[in-house]
Amino acid sequence: MFRAIVIDKNADGQTCAVRELDDSALPAGDVTIAIEYSTLNYKDGLAIAGSAPVVRSFPMVPGIDFAGEVIASEDPRWPVGKRVLLNGWGVGERHWGGLSARARVSGDWLVALPDGMSARQAMAIGTAGYTAMLCVMALQKHGLKPEDGDILVTGASGGVGSIALMLLKKLGYSAWAMTGKAGEEAYLREIGAAGVMDRVEYQKASRPLERERWAGVIDCVGGTVLAHACACVRYDGAVAACGLAGGMDLPATVAPFILRGVTLYGIDSVMCPLSRREAAWQQLATLLGTADLEANTREIGLDEAIAAAQGLSAGQHVGRFLVRV
Repeated sequence: MFRAIVIDKNADGQTCAVRELDDSALPAGDVTIAIEYSTLNYKDGLAIAGSAPVVRSFPMVPGIDFAGEVIASEDPRWPVGKRVLLNGWGVGERHWGGLSARARVSGDWLVALPDGMSARQAMAIGTAGYTAMLCVMALQKHGLKPEDGDILVTGASGGVGSIALMLLKKLGYSAWAMTGKAGEEAYLREIGAAGVMDRVEYQKASRPLERERWAGVIDCVGGTVLAHACACVRYDGAVAACGLAGGMDLPATVAPFILRGVTLYGIDSVMCPLSRREAAWQQLATLLGTADLEANTREIGLDEAIAAAQGLSAGQHVGRFLVRV
């Protein structure tokens, strides 16, 4: 038997509760993992609150990532005792996820925990940190160097944005934080921001081209904020877009792309190829230690996760939730 958060649906609507389940209830898969830690991400908040159609079938165990130890396996790549992590692949949406003490998944979805990294450390980073690393890697691949100028991080007080600030500082970049949360300037500067700006400045429509201000952008918001940021990027700069908390529309023009040569990179963490996942996690293991993550992380138990997730979906929290399952 094991405990898990279970989302279900009936004639009265969606329900969500911690339940005790038998191992026989686990979905099909060739590797079974005893989960030690999971996290709460924005998508988990939407799933648990039922405020967006994240969950594709019911009942569903939410949680788009987890880390733990293999306890049963039919896949020779993942012997019993191997320590692993998982991000994405529809887990917590179409396949039972990580807010549970057990998971059974395809071996194709797993990544080995980097040497020296604990399950707790991996989930303090989580999908948010892994996504932030993919964004930074896109800017690096584009050729942006620290001396090229400031990098803007939107949604900077959230999970992806906050870890993006840490990574950019570690790599020598000057990063500016954009946030809609008043009073977070001290926290954002502490974790790596060279400057802080209010999101309201970019929530209004921009001209096709604004003053060249940023060498690059990591955008966690989307919508008008992303469009305005693109209009402010310098010639031959780059934007890595990974979020849609501010909307799925993009009220922009082609001017930044054809007159300034700006490149817009779409960052997908869910179906990202294994080689890129492994590269991201190896960099994360090198760049972020446990001490780097403590100021950004709050550890909670499984019984606290439902309330925390509902607050997360409403934009009421700062930083990361680490869930001890």
